[in-house]
Amino acid sequence: MKRGVRRAPAIRGMPFDAHQAARTIARALRAAGTPERAAQEKRYLKSDLKHFGTSVPETRRVVVTFARERPSLTRRDVIALVKALWSEPVFERRWAAVEMLERFSPVIGPRDIALVERLIRESRTWALVDGLAATVSGSLVERFPELGATLDRWARDEDFWVRRSALLALLAPLRRGRGDFERFGRYADAMLDEREFFVRKAIGWVLREAGKKRPGLVHAWLAPRAARASGLTVREAVKHLPEDMRSDILARAAGR
Repeated sequence: MKRGVRRAPAIRGMPFDAHQAARTIARALRAAGTPERAAQEKRYLKSDLKHFGTSVPETRRVVVTFARERPSLTRRDVIALVKALWSEPVFERRWAAVEMLERFSPVIGPRDIALVERLIRESRTWALVDGLAATVSGSLVERFPELGATLDRWARDEDFWVRRSALLALLAPLRRGRGDFERFGRYADAMLDEREFFVRKAIGWVLREAGKKRPGLVHAWLAPRAARASGLTVREAVKHLPEDMRSDILARAAGR
């Protein structure tokens, strides 16, 4: 067994103890971290949270190890564990909670979007928000289209992290050449004049990924808006467009 990895308790017939499981995961995360990385990440993320200094691969390995020991966790178990991990202001614990929601996404359902929204509001950093938005919320919205109404509300929210999440929740299918570009376009058009970096970046990010499969669609949407869009949004959006489309968008943006 690799350093710092402890097997999650898995006693047959015993009820699942979410708080004990969270403590086990936290011990493994702490053992895999370093003070140097903790200080570096805290500075980089401008974080108010405590940091163990655990790397991305190590955090995922701890979560995967736990998940393999508990392949039949119920929705109730997963939600309880996520809440237990999140309950302490430690970045890696909260990161593991996001990874757990991703890992066990098939067992969560539309009613759990309320918890995901709460976690997004409490995250205050892209390093937690983006997984909750693009992967967890995105999976829920794909499986339960009725959650589009929730995204409509998010897109008008006062919290820019929630607005960013409305955009990123549509990313995965658009990246595959599918998805609801019309809905994304409505959200992005309403946010195009925003000055918030993370909203501008998200619009460009989704356009960039959608442009890999449907460049014509992205060009048609962005061309008449290029003069309104921020330079950041435009630079991101055109990265994978054919040269003629890229040049056209950049020329329109330059003439703003």
